[in-house]
Amino acid sequence: MRAAVLHAPGDVRVEERPDPRIEQPTDAVIRLTATCVCGSDLWPYRGIEAINEPTQMGHEYVGVVEEVGSEVRTLAPGDFVVGSFVISDNTCEICRAGYQSRCVNGEFVSMTIGTQAEKARIPLADGTLVTTPDVPSDDLVPSLLTASDVLGTGWFAAVAADVQPGKTVAVVGDGAVGLLGVLAARQLGAERIIAFSRHESRQQLAREFGATDIVTTRGDEGVAEIKELTHGLGAHSVIEAVGTQESMMQAIRATRPGGHVGYVGVSHDVSLPGDELFFSAVHLHGGPAPVRRFLPELIDLITRRAIDPGKVFDLSLPLDQAAEGYRAMDERRAVKALLTV
Repeated sequence: MRAAVLHAPGDVRVEERPDPRIEQPTDAVIRLTATCVCGSDLWPYRGIEAINEPTQMGHEYVGVVEEVGSEVRTLAPGDFVVGSFVISDNTCEICRAGYQSRCVNGEFVSMTIGTQAEKARIPLADGTLVTTPDVPSDDLVPSLLTASDVLGTGWFAAVAADVQPGKTVAVVGDGAVGLLGVLAARQLGAERIIAFSRHESRQQLAREFGATDIVTTRGDEGVAEIKELTHGLGAHSVIEAVGTQESMMQAIRATRPGGHVGYVGVSHDVSLPGDELFFSAVHLHGGPAPVRRFLPELIDLITRRAIDPGKVFDLSLPLDQAAEGYRAMDERRAVKALLTV
């Protein structure tokens, strides 16, 4: 099969790799219909996260089941499935509490599998993959693909930030996760949604997803604008979707006392000042999103066409052009690149 492989920073190649096969009785092999490049893929692409050997990339995926292991009970060949970016059994105590991304038997797809490819072996298939009601039409595939990570992550960020009807939400980060955090906040009933963005095309998409206000500044200046928009108090809920020191502090400082920050940006060298956090009286909750918790609801919303998160893909390329997808996102020429298989 063909797969995208990162050899060194900036060096993505589509190469032939061995076809996956059933290795454990709980596995499934799926033929991918679509995959994509994630903002978190850019960390190793830029050399910020080291790779020690050529690494097959990707962790977002939808496709058709080709083969299942002898112990798989909920899937059959021909099923169209959406999978989480974290493998989980969905039965352990942590999974049952709704945190499948920290399953006691879990593993990250990006670390062991790599789904920017024609096929993938998915361990713990019953716990990780969710079927759609029918094989979807082509126009629904991009939206279903977002549910595999960025939509589920934006949704978790909104839930972690305790977004409630009638409240004010601020979103730090205008990448795919932040934009879909806007969509999630609107679906959860937020009355006012303030998106931080300095890019006109992303501002427009944020408004399509439900943003009521745009703030074009960042850091302390951006915080001051949020305070001005909220009578000096700050937002009830803030979504942090970047993962840097600046973005985390911006999120905390933009939140009113007693408010909530939902942080889902992959953290890189973030250090929280204890004294400021102590006196902020702000709730912090986040981490790797338990996408599996939300997949049934998100698939239902998408297949009923109640939401259209696939709009976040502003570049579509065949798998063979994966390197261009990385370049476009790295250079901010694209919000998110879809790879057709």
